[in-house]
Amino acid sequence: MSERRYWDERMETMSRDELAHLQNHRLQWQVQRCYEGSAFYRERLDRMGVQPGDIQSLEDVRKLPVVTKQELRDEQQAHPPFGRYVVAPPQNLRELHPSTGTTGVPVNTLWSEADVANITSFTARTLWQFGTRPGDIVQNAFSYGLWVAGLSVHYGAAKIGCLVLPIGAGLTNRQVDYLQSPGATVLIATPSYALYLAEALRERGVEPASIPLRLGCFGGEAGAENASTRRKIEAGLGIAAFDYYGLAEIAPTFASECPAQAGIHWAEDHVLVEVLDPETKQPVPEGEVGVLVFTHLTRQATPMLRYWSNDYARLTTEPCECGRTHLRSPGGILGRHDDLVVYRGAKFYPVQVEKVVRSFPELSDEFRIELALDPRLGSELVTVVAERLTDPDPSLHDRLTRALREELLVTPQVRLEPFGTLERTAFKAKRILDLRGEAR
Repeated sequence: MSERRYWDERMETMSRDELAHLQNHRLQWQVQRCYEGSAFYRERLDRMGVQPGDIQSLEDVRKLPVVTKQELRDEQQAHPPFGRYVVAPPQNLRELHPSTGTTGVPVNTLWSEADVANITSFTARTLWQFGTRPGDIVQNAFSYGLWVAGLSVHYGAAKIGCLVLPIGAGLTNRQVDYLQSPGATVLIATPSYALYLAEALRERGVEPASIPLRLGCFGGEAGAENASTRRKIEAGLGIAAFDYYGLAEIAPTFASECPAQAGIHWAEDHVLVEVLDPETKQPVPEGEVGVLVFTHLTRQATPMLRYWSNDYARLTTEPCECGRTHLRSPGGILGRHDDLVVYRGAKFYPVQVEKVVRSFPELSDEFRIELALDPRLGSELVTVVAERLTDPDPSLHDRLTRALREELLVTPQVRLEPFGTLERTAFKAKRILDLRGEAR
């Protein structure tokens, strides 16, 4: 079994025509069941004058309106707790996975029993794709909390036949211990954390060649397909490093690289992938950059029809040397459509920082978020800069750090400056200062 090249050879290597036929069948099934079982989708389609019978080809998906995360949040607030886009019956529901957003209000994603099985299967495919095999010891440093990728990796690795070390994010000293004994062979983490673990190994005096680790896949933030970051990870850990992608509303882990390291392969039999122009909402030509939009083809509980991801990428149908025929995105995720900050696998917006900073009477209303590169590691650093109104309180820095960690689910650097340091403006304040280009 460990010698086979593919997890599911027939599915991963079928012709584009065969795949399109399968996708079209599943798309029609999904639109029909969403129209019949979801008032949320039925109202949207009716407003557009679209009936399920109008979806006869994959191109017809363009007749459907896109769905944004804010619309999901509004729907769940208007019809708590899950909104009206839950299609599977309650007795089939098995797991709830909330995600956070601009206001911190979670968007609840539900998995049915069949969804758990499908997610496990295609996550196993993504793991196999970059080289995970039965008998591997998988050190899973993805979070097992609100960021659900840790759980899907756990399921997928177990299905392959691996020993899973479910350590989750953090506990760096323990991570280093496990890299040595029992000796993980596969590491799953964010790119930033991979670089941090490499630094921790150096501080311990542990040579990468002395541990069994042979490969890793890194997601939750951009970077693994950045040439300089990949080189640093590979040199620091002594491994081959691959890119991983997922989205809580779609699937936590449904695209990864293969040994060719030529872009992430999408699980197109489960998710229809489009790249749209952010302004016109029309498809861009193959190879051009646009916003990824996803449609569930097999999801039962909370299916998404044309979910607007806000992530920039490009698509190609060019054959990959690995033999897989599903779409690839060379370079992975290329950026964001808005000012979302992604740091060590967590995602937050300036309004959440504003909420915290302005809750401290010792601070002014002004703040800034600085994005920079650590000159030693090449990893990203996020610093929240705030102004103190009074003489420094020795506890203020730590209290602010704790409050930010609780709100953002990640711990940024904090710098307190004297009052009047930050620029004032009568127009829109520039809350994010990108210094990453200065470090190159």
